[in-house]
Amino acid sequence: MTTRLPHPHLLILAALASLGAQALPAAAQSPRVLSLAVSEGTSGGIDAATARRKYAPLAQRLEQALGDSVEVVFVREFAALEQGMKDGRYDFVVARPSDYPARGLRDHHYQYVANAEPDGQCMLAVRADSPVQSLEQLRGKTFVMPEEVAYMARFCRAELRDKGIDLAQESVFYVREQGAIPFGLENGIADVGGMASYSGAFRQWRDKDQRVLHQSVGQPYMPVVAAPTLSAAQLAKARKVLLELPQDPAGREFLRNLGISGFTDKGEERLRKLLEWLGV
Repeated sequence: MTTRLPHPHLLILAALASLGAQALPAAAQSPRVLSLAVSEGTSGGIDAATARRKYAPLAQRLEQALGDSVEVVFVREFAALEQGMKDGRYDFVVARPSDYPARGLRDHHYQYVANAEPDGQCMLAVRADSPVQSLEQLRGKTFVMPEEVAYMARFCRAELRDKGIDLAQESVFYVREQGAIPFGLENGIADVGGMASYSGAFRQWRDKDQRVLHQSVGQPYMPVVAAPTLSAAQLAKARKVLLELPQDPAGREFLRNLGISGFTDKGEERLRKLLEWLGV
């Protein structure tokens, strides 16, 4: 009986296939996709498609630096953002307001990468013709603030607390949208309003030559944090990407679209203390 041997080419192909299956690293077989979670809050005014376009330049630079694909994931609801960090679903998180990245550091072992410049502040605004000239004169006045659980309401409350004014003892209107605060001031509904320095409502107030009575201490704005699974080398590369954005026209354009001047890596200590300062 004659035994037919396999064709030599088939033997070679089989051997190569076997060798490749054994030698090829898992990462090479299935390239990793890193997630960049983006949240501008419920009043950020963008949807998922807009967020992907807006943050695509950053995702592309991170891809080049890290050698992995980076996918922009838009997260509108803060509860979903925190749950995602708790579950470790997001490799990078960039968010405003800043308390959720701070929760990532405190509660979910995320790592600080950088935060935007300039800092965020609570701006206490009064009408240009207001007789109020000092913080001390605010006692007994009527305040209008973002909704009570909002980050900026807590921010303004902490600032006023440090200046000796307890909002719990004052008359306060809380509104869902910061855009309602200038309306309340201009129409005499309230004497003083608290707005975020980076908000559209405050920019409009400033452009109308209205008055700022007091601007608070600065706190880290739009922090970027990374999952605990990312290595020190990956963090260093991501940080370098953020810090170098102002060095070329495309990077500067991206920063302009975010409404910031750049990123710094000097805010970690303050970000880690933020929640305690806010009293949460």
